[in-house]
Amino acid sequence: MTLATFLLFSFLFAPATKTKIPDSIYEFKITSLEGTEINFAEFKGKKILIVNTASKCGFTPQYKDLEKLYQQYKGKLVIVGFPANNFLFQEPGDNEHIASFCERNYGVSFPMSEKVSVKGKNKTSIYSWLTQKKYNGFRDSKVKWNFQKYLIDENGKLIAIFNPGLNPLSPEIIKAIEE
Repeated sequence: MTLATFLLFSFLFAPATKTKIPDSIYEFKITSLEGTEINFAEFKGKKILIVNTASKCGFTPQYKDLEKLYQQYKGKLVIVGFPANNFLFQEPGDNEHIASFCERNYGVSFPMSEKVSVKGKNKTSIYSWLTQKKYNGFRDSKVKWNFQKYLIDENGKLIAIFNPGLNPLSPEIIKAIEE
């Protein structure tokens, strides 16, 4: 057996390394677009709306209403955006470009994670938590498109999943935040 063959077999049959998925949303620490840490433990007692975002999507104007929602419920709600390039390459930029685009075009001031994957084998661990009932205790889901929304209550429990096309200022989302 050649060295190349040995290395290939070692790679193909090596045990998969698994990232431990935290039991609680409050255990997550992620990197922001600016390279600083976003610690979800700081959000205890507030609702959290998690949204996967993209700069070149038909739903991209939702950034404007997400910012309005964030300002309207500041102190009660935190929005965290997760830029992802999983759907038709609609988030091609790097972290610096994404941050500039969001601030310049929509005045985004809510926390934004670094660019991640929200589906597939490279899915970030927080999206494994959000999409699998065995972790979130609510239900299994798939991220259907950019701007799908996950609402966490003040106690860290996933309580609602909103479709990508639903406007952030819709009565359904407002009602869920105010309950």
